[in-house]
Amino acid sequence: MNLYSIENPSFLKGKSDEELKGLAQDIREFLIQSCSETGGHIGANLGVVELSIALHKYFDSPADKFLFDVGHQAYIHKILTGRISEFDTLRQYKGLCGFPKMRESEHDVWEAGHSSTSLSAAMGMAKARDIQGGTHHIVPVIGDGALTGGMALEALNHIGSDRTNMTIILNDNEMSIAPNVGAMHNMLGRMRTNTQYNRVKHDIEDFINRLPQVGSKLRDMADRIKDSMKYLVVNGIFFEELGIKYIGPVDGHDFEDLAQAIKSSKDYNGPVVVHVITKKGKGYHPAEADKLGKWHGLGPYKIDTGEVLGSKTTPSWSEFMSNTILEYAKEDRRIVALTPAMPVGSKLTKFQNELPDQFFDVGIAEQHAVTMAGGLAASGMRPYLAIYSTFLQRGYDQLLHDVDRQNLNVLIGIDRSGLVGADGETHQGVFDISFISPLPNIVLMMPKDEIEASRMIDLSLRHEGPAAIRYPRGNVKGLDMGGQREPLKLGEWEEVVAGDDMAIISFGPTLDLAIDASAALKEAGIDAKVINARFIKPLDEKMLLALGASSMPLVTVEESMLAGGLGSMIASFMADHHFTNPVKRIGIDNEYVEHGDVNKLLEDLGISTANIILQSKTLMEQTDEKEVKN
Repeated sequence: MNLYSIENPSFLKGKSDEELKGLAQDIREFLIQSCSETGGHIGANLGVVELSIALHKYFDSPADKFLFDVGHQAYIHKILTGRISEFDTLRQYKGLCGFPKMRESEHDVWEAGHSSTSLSAAMGMAKARDIQGGTHHIVPVIGDGALTGGMALEALNHIGSDRTNMTIILNDNEMSIAPNVGAMHNMLGRMRTNTQYNRVKHDIEDFINRLPQVGSKLRDMADRIKDSMKYLVVNGIFFEELGIKYIGPVDGHDFEDLAQAIKSSKDYNGPVVVHVITKKGKGYHPAEADKLGKWHGLGPYKIDTGEVLGSKTTPSWSEFMSNTILEYAKEDRRIVALTPAMPVGSKLTKFQNELPDQFFDVGIAEQHAVTMAGGLAASGMRPYLAIYSTFLQRGYDQLLHDVDRQNLNVLIGIDRSGLVGADGETHQGVFDISFISPLPNIVLMMPKDEIEASRMIDLSLRHEGPAAIRYPRGNVKGLDMGGQREPLKLGEWEEVVAGDDMAIISFGPTLDLAIDASAALKEAGIDAKVINARFIKPLDEKMLLALGASSMPLVTVEESMLAGGLGSMIASFMADHHFTNPVKRIGIDNEYVEHGDVNKLLEDLGISTANIILQSKTLMEQTDEKEVKN
């Protein structure tokens, strides 16, 4: 059919299974072609084509509410709700979001970029429905990887306890980004393969339902028989012990199986889990064959070979950090690496392969990862926790309460710090400085290049207490790493360009913007020094005191939130010490940053060489005018 003619899902109601199969094939072909040009989360979406079609056929969105956990798998949902014409802008600046987005459609009722939130949100929507007297269905769609998140288990506990009506779709493809790990994954594996359980269970239930009403004793005995048979067939039925009816496993690529399961779930009074088995990357061999998570999310690719376009000439920051830690760990068994389900994204697979006894993938469990790192450190180990900035937000209490408060020797590699681009506002790593800087014990750093990063790692592994190194998405500069280097001194900044008129203070990737601005300002007659504030905490108080005594104007530049950021800390320092330096802060001011090309986003935010020049000139003019008046 013509996919571009789809306006809403109502057209599915009269379609036969054969017609749905043809539609599924058309959608797969479209996704493979479209994502080859834009990139995106192709593997997850190819795996849920039939499931998404079935959900929209047998439920009635937007009256019925679909909540897609994480949101990586919502492309088919977007197609079926009339947004296919926008797919050439997917994850691009001002274009279609890669996740559900309420402003895009009434069919998007919940936004998510982090995992394990759908069940809690669904419980809230279900309770609101019940209070308001509604009868619509609440349908969270959660993956087997997301089910390992503690928040999802908390929600299941509440849903089962209250026996709240909802249909939970458990999309089980044995993957999150990397292959799933842990006891929950193993339990689901047993359920996947145990078709005998469902056959016996349903036979017994049918028998009980046909029993004559001859007294409660016989009915109770029959229920006990059913429960006993359940344990004979399977070693514990997790969901049903929680009070949630279990249907499955269901072939997620078979419309007949999906129809039967979904219709059964709608007829049941209480919470239901429909356990759907899908194949990530279904219908496209390179994505189907992927076992390492490469096809979770990627850029444009060649359809015929699956080759990802765009060659990298230097290692990624993630690769550099992880491989450097690996070399230290080979010499010191106290050094171990942890990650919450991100061995691929954080480039720790080499560490995992070479030192498996010193590596831990804890699954989608950021809180557990942070506190486990604390436990390791409390027992004499030197843990390195690699975690994306956006995911560290989820372990903040553990960072404060379990690591920083106890002053434990945990090194955190804060991956994807700063803007990340296409994944948008749920993934931009721009809040960590603001929430880490108030912690009394932690050292927070960001290097300008890989040489400085190696010196920071060396310092951190010798330091007593917690430390964190921020590093961006993208590749290192490719500098010559040979030769001896002086150890870094804790809290010491670096003057990279001399100047007497004013100072531009920055760190990490934006330091280059400051250097370029300084060169342009010099041509305009303004002598601007540039300071590399590589230690965000502690501040270099000696240098700040010297700057304060000079009374020169200060411009701070950071690819992070202004509230609680470096610029705010410097302005507070100057005020607390009664210095009169005018301070102009450049950064992100009180907004969430949407998806798009990073350079375009930076321009929009004013984090650019041009704006540094403009603000510096304005500050100098204001200072000159004030001096003339005085």
